[in-house]
Amino acid sequence: MVYVLSKDREPLMPTKRYGKVRRLLKNNKAKVIRRKPFTIQLLYETTTYTQPITLGIDSGYNYIGFSAVTEKEELISGEVTLLQDISERLKERAMYRRQRRNRLRYRKPRFDNRRKPEGWLPPSIQHKYDSHVRFTNLISSILPITKVVIEVASFDIQKTKNPDIEGVGYQNGEQKGFYNLREYILYRDNYACQLCGKGNLPLEVHHIGYWKQDRTDRPSNLITLCINCHTPENHLRSGKLWGWQPKLQPFKEATFMSIVRWKLVNTLGCKYTYGYVTKAKRKALMLEKTHYNDAFIIAGGSNQKRVEPIYFEQVRRNNRSLEKFYDAKYIDTRTGKPATGQELFNGRRVRNKNYNTENLRKYRGQKLFKGRRSIRKQRYFYQPKDVVIYEGQKYIVKGVQNRGAYIKLEGLPKPVRIELVKPYLFRKGFCAV
Repeated sequence: MVYVLSKDREPLMPTKRYGKVRRLLKNNKAKVIRRKPFTIQLLYETTTYTQPITLGIDSGYNYIGFSAVTEKEELISGEVTLLQDISERLKERAMYRRQRRNRLRYRKPRFDNRRKPEGWLPPSIQHKYDSHVRFTNLISSILPITKVVIEVASFDIQKTKNPDIEGVGYQNGEQKGFYNLREYILYRDNYACQLCGKGNLPLEVHHIGYWKQDRTDRPSNLITLCINCHTPENHLRSGKLWGWQPKLQPFKEATFMSIVRWKLVNTLGCKYTYGYVTKAKRKALMLEKTHYNDAFIIAGGSNQKRVEPIYFEQVRRNNRSLEKFYDAKYIDTRTGKPATGQELFNGRRVRNKNYNTENLRKYRGQKLFKGRRSIRKQRYFYQPKDVVIYEGQKYIVKGVQNRGAYIKLEGLPKPVRIELVKPYLFRKGFCAV
């Protein structure tokens, strides 16, 4: 499928007439805009006839599924893998800023003049929200989308009680407390027993802290068990559940959707649906559970001719952290192995609380590396995830070192001189795999 833009960069209907596309490019009547999905722009005036196209978006915290369909065929489909480490980057930024500010002799207090604007979202959630909007606009820039439908949640609990509910009726629902919470716990634990892993047995919700008289219904105290594990014998002192403190899975995806789902609908001006509707239709059509198949159902797909899915990944555009700290390394006299200064610390964790532990500095042996601060003073030509040619082969860039003199490539044990590589593809934002 070749996607076509008009002379004014307005999206037109895509084409499968590859011979005509080659002739247009050869005669300089069109130019290539994007390599994948392959998109051209016409350089002459033409008609702008289009057909109704519905774009389905299977929104999520880690992945986005998308599919655009007409009455007869599917025009594009695929999945997007979103960036996952926004929170860690924010922590790193805060660490470096705190270090720099602590070096100042005096800093004017600014603890009481921070105001969050209306509609403020946490940065990690804001990034996911912006990514959904940007990618929807990307698809709309190559196809004349007339309708957008987005999946906002897995189920509509209120509608199970009142099929005709709408508007403010959602604020006066009958399902409260544990029944709503039970669905949350089962969904969080993937509808499987967290002790034996089985999911084909009747499931129950267990209070983790019952053995210490903690029977509160907060999500962190609840977990899914099957009827074979949730037995009176396992509740005894000699049972498997006494003193059990499992590590619970986070529910970031549902938190994200509960925060931004209506904001997405309002921003995109689109229709919405629920996961249980998508699941029922997908099973009726006997389709595999994938994000792009879900998006196909969301867009209203049924018997249309399908296309091969395109996989995108979101690549970081730029690393704005100019400072890097590399910790000192020592030989740990207890094990004889290298350890960082952070690992062999003095035992003092918090200044104003008595959290002191054993002073591990006495185990610092031979110093292997004194540690350093590195300040990046320029932006280099090659960035991570770019593709270059080296000795006739394609490699993905990992990074640049020695002030831009050497470049590190995935699959090679040693860095190579930067003069020996040639650029092949610069990858920023949403990039096809």
